[in-house]
Amino acid sequence: MSTYFVKPGSIVRQIWGDADVILLVFTGSAAEFALNRAVDWLFFTGKLPADPIARLFSTVRYAQEIVFLPDAKARQTIARMGAIHVGVEQKRGYQIPDWAYRDVLYMLIDYSERAYETLHRPLTNPEREELFSTFREVGAGMNVPDLPTNYTDWRTDREAHLNRDLVRSQFTDKLFQRYREQLGIWRYNLLRRVQGVLVPDQVRALLNLSRRPFVTYSIGVYKVLNTLGLRSVIQRLLLPPDYLDQIRSLDTDS
Repeated sequence: MSTYFVKPGSIVRQIWGDADVILLVFTGSAAEFALNRAVDWLFFTGKLPADPIARLFSTVRYAQEIVFLPDAKARQTIARMGAIHVGVEQKRGYQIPDWAYRDVLYMLIDYSERAYETLHRPLTNPEREELFSTFREVGAGMNVPDLPTNYTDWRTDREAHLNRDLVRSQFTDKLFQRYREQLGIWRYNLLRRVQGVLVPDQVRALLNLSRRPFVTYSIGVYKVLNTLGLRSVIQRLLLPPDYLDQIRSLDTDS
């Protein structure tokens, strides 16, 4: 019987097997990562600014391999991710800062929780610890140093990273321009409004996002319509048609 990196029934599987939650994870991450002081690394590879949506699916593919595959294969995926980053470092001639690796890891933890709470319910304390522990293990597998050992300490370090590692730069504006080009004006405006609901205060202030009550209300309506079996219709209206099949394929049994 296979041992899995993330056990069946885990809250982590519920989060990363739900296409709607995953999209919110990356909606928030797209805002914050554009502000990260190390975002120039993705401009070096060219992959994110060339096609942000494709980059989203690439990242999700790695995450779902880790979450849903047996332990040995999941750890192979983690090792492959580490090797890819080492290769980029060798091409550029210096290392990605340790704090930048932690920043990305912390974003995945934080927005996983925020997205699930937005669409479903708050996580319990044991679920928060499980979410943190899973991604901490991913970070340890990539040899990321100085990781907190529990959720409470991570929350403190997360706040420190938010206060230290974010800045609005030319890269920020270039990324948001690419989001606008790929999504079109009205979907881009929707993206920013949803980001305003999801992101921490530091991100909201730097990007001049507003936390509008009607967006929170609209998300509630979306949840109700889902229960009525109208999810596919709503997705067709809200999401770029060229990526609709890929987005729907993100749904995975937990």
